[in-house]
Amino acid sequence: MSNVRLFFSESLSLNLSSKLNKSQSHYLAKVMRVKVGEFFSLFNQSGEWEAKINEISKGIVEFTVLKKLREKNNEKDIWLAFTPIKSNFFSFMIQKATELGVTKFIPIITDRTIVRKINYERIEKIIIEASEQSNRIKVPKVEKVQNLNSFLEKNNNKINIIFGDLNTENQNLDPKIKKEDKPICIIIGPEGDFTESEREKILNFKSVQSLKINNNILRTETAAISALSIVNYFLNL
Repeated sequence: MSNVRLFFSESLSLNLSSKLNKSQSHYLAKVMRVKVGEFFSLFNQSGEWEAKINEISKGIVEFTVLKKLREKNNEKDIWLAFTPIKSNFFSFMIQKATELGVTKFIPIITDRTIVRKINYERIEKIIIEASEQSNRIKVPKVEKVQNLNSFLEKNNNKINIIFGDLNTENQNLDPKIKKEDKPICIIIGPEGDFTESEREKILNFKSVQSLKINNNILRTETAAISALSIVNYFLNL
């Protein structure tokens, strides 16, 4: 079997015969040079499956699902709440955060947010490609842009927030969040950081831990990746 993994949004099951879309067909047949009779894998929320190319007709790959390779995994829910940033840095952050296990992205508008619009089609493409390449099965979701107040009110007592806070000296996470069946949500501020009133609102959240990520002032994308690395290390201790 080739090492090509493709996300398939439709239902997958044993002996299913179907077709890839034009873009995926081109990638599989022309870029990766997988030929008729050869194998590749497909995945979605149901797990990962081995498929065989039956035919390539008019540039479209037709396949049959042969067997299940992996069940869906029970990942710890890790969310990333962040303020949108400039395009290139944004793409990099989304890609690396997907590789590091984020299950949900939550764009938040704050007083100091500069970029206020998001290209969801582009983000979803980056997420799918990063999931394919990093051997993930669960593809992260992206919520609609919301303001900080809405985010905090909607999730009160439903999540554990890890707050990347420049003003704290705390460098340790409370072990109890490993045991709780709640998502862990990292929240990262905009360029210029949160205002003092926004910081106060976050710190008043029912389940929040401040975390000093670094002694230096970090860019948003650097802070997000650093915090995710710390959380992954913490969860795997």
